[in-house]
Parts: sequence; C-alpha cells; structure tokens
Amino acid sequence: MRRMKQDSLGFGDAGKRTRKREFLDEMERVVPWSALVELVAPYAPEGRRGRPPFSVETMLRIHFMQQWFTLSDPAMEEALHDVPMFRDFAGLGGWSERLPDESTILRFRHLLEQHKLAPQVLQTVNELLRAKGLMLRAGTVVDATLIAAPSSTKNNSGQRDPEMHQSKKGKQWYFGMKAHIGVDAESGLVHTVRGTAGNVNDVVHANALLHGQESEAFGDAGYQGAHKRDDAKPNVRWNIAMRPGKRAALDKSKRLGQLMDQLERLKASIRAKVEHPFRVIKRQFGHVKVRYRGLAKNNAQLHTLFALGNLWMARKTLRALDEQLRPQTARAA
Repeated sequence: MRRMKQDSLGFGDAGKRTRKREFLDEMERVVPWSALVELVAPYAPEGRRGRPPFSVETMLRIHFMQQWFTLSDPAMEEALHDVPMFRDFAGLGGWSERLPDESTILRFRHLLEQHKLAPQVLQTVNELLRAKGLMLRAGTVVDATLIAAPSSTKNNSGQRDPEMHQSKKGKQWYFGMKAHIGVDAESGLVHTVRGTAGNVNDVVHANALLHGQESEAFGDAGYQGAHKRDDAKPNVRWNIAMRPGKRAALDKSKRLGQLMDQLERLKASIRAKVEHPFRVIKRQFGHVKVRYRGLAKNNAQLHTLFALGNLWMARKTLRALDEQLRPQTARAA
C-alpha cells in the first residue's frame, strides 16, 4: 500500500496550533543549535560504512524532545512515526523516509554520557545567557529536591537500584536520588548541578554548588553549618534560614525580634528563586521519577534538563533582546 504524505491527508499547517506546537516553536527560537552541534559533532560517528548517519542536529533535537515530553527510547521512536510535528521539528521527512529507531536514539544518548557532554551542554547554554547579561554571578541560592526511583524489586535483577537510597522528609519516606542545584540569586537560572543518592545530607554539597565568584550564598535551614565545612570558601558569606522552632520563639513584641523576623522574610524571598527551576523540570517537563539505573546516567539527564529549563525560563527575555537587535542589524545592513 502506497504511503501518503502528511499534506496529502489534510494534516498540514492549517490546523490548530496546539500547546505542544507553541512550545516547540518557542524552544526552536531560544536553543543555541549551532553552538551545541559544534560541541557534539567532534564525537559523532563518521559513518564511513553502511547507511549514512543522521545529522547531529537531528539527533540533538530528538534527544531534547525526549526530555521535554518524558519519552523513553522506544516511545520516542513511535512518536516520530505517529506525530508529524515531531518529525518536522527534528528536520526529518515524510513517512516514506528513514527515521531513527530506538537503538539509534539509545546510541546517541550513550555518546553524550560517554564523553560527559551533558555538563558541557549546561555550560554552553549558560555562557550564552551570561553573554546576554542574564547571569550576574554576585550571589547563589542552593537547594535540593528528591526525585523518586522505582522501589519495586520485581525486575530482572530482583533488587532495587543500589545507587539510589531511601530518605525521610518530614514524616514521609522516599526512595530515589537528590538533585542539588546552585542558582543565580538575581535571575533564578541554574549554574551548577549535582546528583546524589537520596540519603546524602543537603549541606554536604553546599559549597560545591558555588561557582566561586559570588560573595553571598543563601540556603534553607538544612544548610546550617555550611560555612564551617572543610571545603568552605573564605570570601563567601552564607545567609542561612533560621530553624523553624527558633524563629517561632522570637519575641515580635520587641524591636530586635521584629527586625530578625523581617530579615528572615527577606532571605526567604531571595531563596524562593530556587523553586522555579524545580517546578520547570518536574511540572513543565514531567521529570518526577528517574528513568535510568545508576547515578551517572541520571546525572547526565539532570544537566540536560536544567540547561533546557534555563532556556525556557529565559525565553521571553531572550526573545525581547533579539527583537531589539533586529532593527539595529537592519540599519547596519
């Protein structure tokens, strides 16, 4: 049976612009494709034998769609066959053309993991944002969030992932890993990411989340004592939240108690910036459970997710800056 192209079936661009289409259009404009392709291209296979490999940009676009829409390798392969919009975004042709299968998608992900390119993707994105004046680097807010892992032992190995661990938050127990991040205190953009087992105390990685150029650091009450640790940086002043019980005991009828409470409110307003990146990767991108076994693979995914999250959070500012530059470029031409 002869396959028919999308347009011949009446599924062209005349249809409704869905939220997914709007989202992909936004990311098309803000992702620095040329810089990321330049980063990955030296490690890509040359394909001297057999069928020619898919382009690096095509595979990057597919890899990013996996992060945005929470798709496994097999699910991504099926989506490329089922969803014309995904094929268009990846720069692939119609149904009659060759599409990447799940093993091709898997090998590209392994390529990024093997050469530790995911942290470099975050670094490349942040260099772009810094050049646009969006990361001031004067202060850092640190925080961590738990990401669940499958706790069932009904698998081939008959056991949980040994690199994940259970952790107690409040009165609830969780099993999984922690994502620790350092966020620019002004813009709320992530500059440093660390992934650990779920039982690692937040304060252990507090100083590793600093980029070294800030003078102020902020954290919640879980980071008490960060300035006393062996890896503490001498030129950084830590502003840690008061423990809830101690704050509740403040005598607000007195001037000193009122001032201390106001200071805690101010520190809380600055710390609130760190919650936005977590909301983006968990609610916008749907990353609420680890996808792979082992910390290395999940760490790579976290770096990619937060890099894309930075672009999503900064999209309006980046678009406004581009619109300001267009008239200047036109006049220069």
